[in-house]
Amino acid sequence: MQPNRPLRPAAARRGLLALTLTAVLALVTACGGGSTDEPGGRDISSGDRRLNLVAYAVPKPGYDVLIPAFRDTPEGRGIGFSQSYGASGDQSRKVARGLPTDVVNFSVAPDVTRLVKAGVVDDDWESQAPNRSVPFGSVVAFVVREGNPKNIRTWADLLKPGITVVTPNPGSSGSAKWNLLAPYAAESAGGKDPEAGLAYVRKLVRDHVRVLPKSGREATSAFEQGQGDVLISYENEAIMLERHNDTARANQRVDYVVPAQTFKIENPVAIVNTSEDRSAAKSFVDYLFTPPAQRLWAESGFRPVLPEVAAATADLFPGRIDRLWTVDDLGGWDTVDKELFGKSGAITAIYDEEAGK
Repeated sequence: MQPNRPLRPAAARRGLLALTLTAVLALVTACGGGSTDEPGGRDISSGDRRLNLVAYAVPKPGYDVLIPAFRDTPEGRGIGFSQSYGASGDQSRKVARGLPTDVVNFSVAPDVTRLVKAGVVDDDWESQAPNRSVPFGSVVAFVVREGNPKNIRTWADLLKPGITVVTPNPGSSGSAKWNLLAPYAAESAGGKDPEAGLAYVRKLVRDHVRVLPKSGREATSAFEQGQGDVLISYENEAIMLERHNDTARANQRVDYVVPAQTFKIENPVAIVNTSEDRSAAKSFVDYLFTPPAQRLWAESGFRPVLPEVAAATADLFPGRIDRLWTVDDLGGWDTVDKELFGKSGAITAIYDEEAGK
């Protein structure tokens, strides 16, 4: 692992805009997921074959680069794309209800499992592509105002008096689950002391979380508009925001910190078995794991899963991680979703308590 990188000096005072939650939600809805037929000015919709990609909101910048690159390959020539992006859980439910889809890419595996139960994704979906069908990943990071004026570096720092935190609603967002699993794992020693982990999550939600955007992308937009001192997010979202510093207004410039204890994010892809062009869908999914595509993922801020590409692009992901927790450390998604995020889950109960106040 590499040493923690120094934060760049602040170029201006941190400013917070006095926006109401209603205004923020209106803004993030306008700026969120969505789709486009011409990412970067390149047409991706034309072709004598067509694929419908339904994904969670965050990887859109990656697909804006990867889809045109795939269309330049012999396998992708003549394949047009329609895209839909949004909160992972919401997207999964739409596909389960019959939204025309060929390929899905969700934030968490349970959103694919929902489709297995609905009969539209095969039981063996994890074995249909390399790396358990996870083509890229990330880690949980803190996005802070430029210069890190509140000196946020550890999970304990988020509980300092007066610190406000932005993180999505785990009822709709897969990224919210990752964001909460990271401190839960760190504080509970990988689930060995669940009460300690839940006590941390309860304090965080009760005393520091003020807004609940539906998706990771909406949470990012809310933070950009001035909400909160800290955004808990995917590292790739943090990288994207920092890359925009040169053109951002002074009060929208950011730094980011990867805490020494954090969580490995794995975002699975699957082919929908009702696809009208399954061979095209498979060609696209296969392409996501190729070295050229893996490098494009890395350049877009997502951690590649091919070891050789990960090693070659390690300098794109600075920061020292002493302990990288995983879902498997906590017993796997079946256990985690039931015990923490299901209807009777412990973290669900914490959010229900706050909603009832």
